[in-house]
Amino acid sequence: MYPTILSLHIIFIVTWFAGLFYIVRLFVYQVEAREKSDLERSILEPQFRLMAKRLWYGITWPSFILTLIFGPWLLYLNQGLLYMNFMYIKLAFVAGLISYHLLCHRMFKKLQLGTGSYTSGFFRIWNEVATLLLVAIVFLIVMKNQVNWIYGTVGFILFGVLLMVAIKIYKKVREKK
Repeated sequence: MYPTILSLHIIFIVTWFAGLFYIVRLFVYQVEAREKSDLERSILEPQFRLMAKRLWYGITWPSFILTLIFGPWLLYLNQGLLYMNFMYIKLAFVAGLISYHLLCHRMFKKLQLGTGSYTSGFFRIWNEVATLLLVAIVFLIVMKNQVNWIYGTVGFILFGVLLMVAIKIYKKVREKK
């Protein structure tokens, strides 16, 4: 039974992350649609709201819920994981990911009502928070206790800095066009 539950857990993690990555991209498009002409805005805003609603409630929330069902089930089936230090750090990152999801939900609700005050630049950076969490969680689950936590923390911070530099470079390239 463990391999089946693990497979389902991984599938729903993947679809959850796909939803989180794409919803924030839709947030960028929703915010940028406000800057379009009246005609374009009247077409784009309702379309992006519909796309966001279908993604959020049809894929992201169900994947989130199923991930949170299968994850604890795996811990129940393999309680030895709870005696490994890396698991507590991984669970802390998962708690961060849950917080990220809930904050995205708050942003989603505001954008659905047309009241969000965030910029597209904010959402571009916000999207990378999920990337950082994904990298941290995957490395922790694969490497387990094999990595010195100091090197892991430094690597995590450097990866975050690299992402921010990449965002700034991409912004400059976009502005030239």
